[in-house]
Amino acid sequence: MFILQPMNQEKNSDLAEKFQTLVDIMARLRGENGCPWDKEQTHQSLRQYLLEEAHEVLEAIDENDHLALKEELGDLLLQVIFHAQIASENGRFDIAGVIDIIREKLIRRHPNVFGEVKINSAKEQVINWEKLKKQEGKTSALDGVPKALSSLLRAYRIQQKAAAVGFDWPAVEPVWDKIREEIEELRQASENGEPDQLEEEFGDLLFSLVNVSRFLEINPEDALRRTVEKFIARFNKLEEEFARQKKDLRQASLEEMDAVWEGIKKQEQLDSKLWTAQAMPAPEAGD
Repeated sequence: MFILQPMNQEKNSDLAEKFQTLVDIMARLRGENGCPWDKEQTHQSLRQYLLEEAHEVLEAIDENDHLALKEELGDLLLQVIFHAQIASENGRFDIAGVIDIIREKLIRRHPNVFGEVKINSAKEQVINWEKLKKQEGKTSALDGVPKALSSLLRAYRIQQKAAAVGFDWPAVEPVWDKIREEIEELRQASENGEPDQLEEEFGDLLFSLVNVSRFLEINPEDALRRTVEKFIARFNKLEEEFARQKKDLRQASLEEMDAVWEGIKKQEQLDSKLWTAQAMPAPEAGD
């Protein structure tokens, strides 16, 4: 087995002590005189909290809030410790076993770092990972994508895995053609008035858009989340403007709302230009 020598023995010892303390705290919370709520939890009951903490990590990243990210990563780590403690009490595995598995997997899947394999790009690395996963017993190149993922992100990961074994468009140009084709099929399905066909064609269009996102190196989940947050922020400003005018938004016409909406967008563009100008360094004398 590959032995990784610690770079800083003192720091390594301190980290191990802190990690063990966290594990011990969780064990005490689940113990005889522990917290009633913690003692009642199961793998199943904690599912919602695991998802919640993961999404809060994403939110901190989106907001570029490093202090919040540190806290949310701690909350996410706690979920791992929590599940491992429950498994340990049931005699299945413990946190040490969890660490062993991921440590061995990282070393095994990076032979270019811990072995003699030569890999020159991230794309080659992804292809090599899929080969290694096959050797580990995966029956399909598409294995390993959780069904619990959002459909948008799941489509993205499925396409990435298919592309890693060569099942992919040669370039982005034919994908644009495919999108136009799917839009026309969706329009025809809408005119035909067949709900099942309409849903299928809409799904095909979304799947094609995910294809474009891969070629443009955009994560579709991140892009859509950003757009949703932008819409919420603008809509809140819309509500604030009508409240300032002492007008009921529900009584306003679409034309009135659209006029305010366009004004909000223009103000955002002006603010963006002003921020960019302020962020640019002042020219030096003689420039």
